[in-house]
Amino acid sequence: MVECKLVISDTTGRSLQKEIKDESAAPFLQKKIGDKVDGDVVSLPGYVFEITGGSDYCGFPLRKGIPGLRRMKILTGKGIGFRTSEKALRRRKSVCPNVITETIKQINVKVVTAGSTPLFPEKDVTQ
Repeated sequence: MVECKLVISDTTGRSLQKEIKDESAAPFLQKKIGDKVDGDVVSLPGYVFEITGGSDYCGFPLRKGIPGLRRMKILTGKGIGFRTSEKALRRRKSVCPNVITETIKQINVKVVTAGSTPLFPEKDVTQ
């Protein structure tokens, strides 16, 4: 049973979180960071999303450019999964590869093409 959260970000900086299960999560499996996914799979027709990242069930981030299907330790000096205040500091960190599998619990996407229905309904501010 595949169950994960989809975090959708738009161009204004706001984000929307959706739960996806079994049949709606299937189109995301075996996709890589940078791939595009149709919005019809999460009941948002007309939208096109680009996968930008995510994390697995333990919270380790997905990192672009890492081959394979399981978590590995890489030597990194900067980038996803590592923050430093010192210059030239490198450390071995655990990260997930860029392929979405059943172990991924959060998938981050951004809107490439917007559909006809808005992601965020406008609030009525009349008082």
